[in-house]
Amino acid sequence: MLDILLKGIITGFILSIMIGPVFFLLLETSIRKGIRAAIAFDIGVFLSDLIYIIIALIFYSEVSKITSGEYGHIISIVGGAILIIFGLVTLLKKPKDESKEADKQLNSQTKDMILLGLKGFLLNFANPGVIFYWITVIALGADGKKNTGEAIDESTYWYILIIMVTFFSVDLLKIVGAKKLRPFITDNLLIGLNRFIGLVIIGTGVLLVIKGSLAK
Repeated sequence: MLDILLKGIITGFILSIMIGPVFFLLLETSIRKGIRAAIAFDIGVFLSDLIYIIIALIFYSEVSKITSGEYGHIISIVGGAILIIFGLVTLLKKPKDESKEADKQLNSQTKDMILLGLKGFLLNFANPGVIFYWITVIALGADGKKNTGEAIDESTYWYILIIMVTFFSVDLLKIVGAKKLRPFITDNLLIGLNRFIGLVIIGTGVLLVIKGSLAK
């Protein structure tokens, strides 16, 4: 059990600090809109991860064949196209520098929290790379059953649970840390950060489209 605990914590930490669109948007949301808004966004990401995990656990062997077989390139191209559109919207959007009072009002509105959660959910769910790495993570935690298609044992479920708890805990630390930087953030830096995030999302989408096209 100790081995599973250590392996789960290490894996969860690595996944949480992986640089990508979600990473930067989570930090930006915390800086611009506050801790509660960033947590709402992260919950959306968490839920999309949870859905992918459930799919990967229930249909482990089938999903492995689909993502690595003849349909893998289609998934990459479609997911990449969605990310490119999402990135363009982010890039062209003019960020507003809300005051602290406006942030408090935003954070108190359930509708805004739901929209932020939906944004995190869709951004993460649109990335086909997420299902790929969860399949890999599950395979590595399956105690020698990698790529065999055998049933997932109890230790793997504990492994996934520890990963998710670690993942979300590290995200909370990132959210609080980013919010502490708010007094040092200028309007120009916010605009630059918004454009950078848009370019990161577009770049990720383009790479997925290229990868899918070359895999045909």
